[in-house]
Amino acid sequence: MKLYTRTGDQGMTGVVGGRIRKDAIRVEAYGTVDELNAVIGQAISELDPNVFHDVIRELTEIQLELFDAGADLANVTKNPAYKIAGSMIDRLEVAMDTYEKEIPPIRRFVLPGGSKAAAVLHVARVVARRAERRVVTLAEQESINLEVRKYLNRLSDYLFMIARLANARQGISDIEYVRGGDVFK
Repeated sequence: MKLYTRTGDQGMTGVVGGRIRKDAIRVEAYGTVDELNAVIGQAISELDPNVFHDVIRELTEIQLELFDAGADLANVTKNPAYKIAGSMIDRLEVAMDTYEKEIPPIRRFVLPGGSKAAAVLHVARVVARRAERRVVTLAEQESINLEVRKYLNRLSDYLFMIARLANARQGISDIEYVRGGDVFK
């Protein structure tokens, strides 16, 4: 099987249930989810499996779920069978509640950085926020699985938590925004 098909050479792409322009907001939304998935893969490669086995396992599951989210967003059929569900969001919240016990309380805004793994996780966080914005725009124009929007919102929070956890487990302090006062009390 050849990797290239030439079917997209005219600026159209296939989705579940038809073909649409490659610059459609739907393609932008699931394309940004795909980008997020790639950044999470990069983050996993920066995590020491001896220290972060639990996080690597979760992030790998998240990669599978992001593939499912992309499939949900690429589905334009009537009565689609969606894959992203509220239970996935609940699982992210439970993980955040667990990891919060390992990190110092947050007082100020945190700048991206610290360890290399934390920096990549912060990149993943901002890509998740961008994906969420694209999905919000798409949801205003077309019918989608709204659980994807909620999932991306919670996932960005989770990635922030994991970035802080990456620093904490490596004994590296978060970089605080020092030009402002304490904002979290």
